[in-house]
Amino acid sequence: MDSNYLDSYTKEERKAHILKEINLHTRVSFDMLSNQLFVSEDTIRRDINELEAESLIIKIKGGAMAKAYHHSSASTQVYSGEAKQIIAQKTLGLLHDGMVLLIDGGTTVREFIHLIPNDLHLTIFTLSVISASELLDKPNIKTIMIGGAISPYSQMSISGDVYHTLGSIKADLLILDTNALDIEGGISDSDWDTVQVKKMMIKASQKVAVLTITEKLNTVLKMKIADLSEVDYVMTEADSGDERLQAYKNAVPSLTFI
Repeated sequence: MDSNYLDSYTKEERKAHILKEINLHTRVSFDMLSNQLFVSEDTIRRDINELEAESLIIKIKGGAMAKAYHHSSASTQVYSGEAKQIIAQKTLGLLHDGMVLLIDGGTTVREFIHLIPNDLHLTIFTLSVISASELLDKPNIKTIMIGGAISPYSQMSISGDVYHTLGSIKADLLILDTNALDIEGGISDSDWDTVQVKKMMIKASQKVAVLTITEKLNTVLKMKIADLSEVDYVMTEADSGDERLQAYKNAVPSLTFI
């Protein structure tokens, strides 16, 4: 869209755009939205204040995050919930008894955890407070929470023993949620600490599976986590033969879409 069109947004249209971006990328910053909508950060703050007052989002330092990402959210609040359930179901096909997993946080990962069969024996490392809490309901999973200071941005451990612990393990598989995925931009995010931790998570794993709805394809955030050549599987709700995936397959032949 050109700037003239964006300048003509009404407040409600602007708020709808903000809500869509937050739901799509989980978290957004004031400056990102200001640049997209060609309005001041003060205007964005006022819009976000109104969205929070309407119980549609949660304010965080420097921006806002999707309400569904919060630990108290209900499944009905999850953006593209049906698509994320399809992705979660597909991801189960990568598991086998006795595996050691490293898992991320996020609403798609939460759906995945819900679907793990109760009779499957796994050891799961996680830095996500929410993922660790969800895993407590699984009787045959040994859950190891990697502790440290918790990021208000990603709700993950980002300091303390995190890097030392990640450097001492080699998980069979990393289940990684992402906020943006692109052929040139790889997988990316907007928070420095979160990006650094996720880089280490990739190094600590033999295989990497990235979970993403197709709406996040061809999007790039400020900081790169990894090139797509560092990823083994991409799980989307689309059929593996979907034309939207073809350019990725051509660019990164080693990447498997499921």
